[in-house]
Amino acid sequence: MSLRKRIADSPRFNRTIEGLFAAYVRFAYRTSRWQRSGFEEMDACVKRGEPVIFVLWHQRLIMAPYLFDTSLGRICALTSAARAGRLAGQILVRLGFETIPMSSHKRHVALSREVLRRTKEGCSIGIAADGPRGPARISSGVPITWARMTGCRVFTVAFAEKKVLKLPTWDKQMLPLPFSRGVLICQEWQETVPKKPTDDEAEALRQSLEQALDQITDKADHAAGRAPDPIKSA
Repeated sequence: MSLRKRIADSPRFNRTIEGLFAAYVRFAYRTSRWQRSGFEEMDACVKRGEPVIFVLWHQRLIMAPYLFDTSLGRICALTSAARAGRLAGQILVRLGFETIPMSSHKRHVALSREVLRRTKEGCSIGIAADGPRGPARISSGVPITWARMTGCRVFTVAFAEKKVLKLPTWDKQMLPLPFSRGVLICQEWQETVPKKPTDDEAEALRQSLEQALDQITDKADHAAGRAPDPIKSA
């Protein structure tokens, strides 16, 4: 095994990286001014013990702990079993989230059962609609499946700052900058998901959610004074 791989697989190294990223996100949030809008209904649901499905684009995932108020209730985020996914999951844990790790060995049925169990316990579910590998800003059908299965209300969320750091990832993951101004926005997705949608209905719902996520993300960018992000896979 190469030295680089041994370092990358080192628990101590990974804990250090997790801690540095989490500390940076806290610092960037606390030293910036944020406008938070549209969260009243989602916060009210969570406060009264009604779990929700919380959906955003993977590019904006790092600020999820400030888009969902964990002082009001629990939330579990789905994380990849890959090294980068494990790292992101542990950063979210340090910032107050719980996680449900995916695995190539775990069947979709088992994962869905775990999601259903968590929501029955009152835990909300967070998911990046295009994660963990993309294509960027192309929604999967998973949020629709879970909305149908759990009956939970679905809320789309986004954050934006005028200037951000972008990581060299498939979706140009955004990191907030300190001493800046930003926006945090939430809006409920209003579509009704039938218990047994046809394939055409499921696809129409998937497209509707994708459009809603694009709209709220572009709205956040506009409110922050930045041009809408051009990233959109064909």
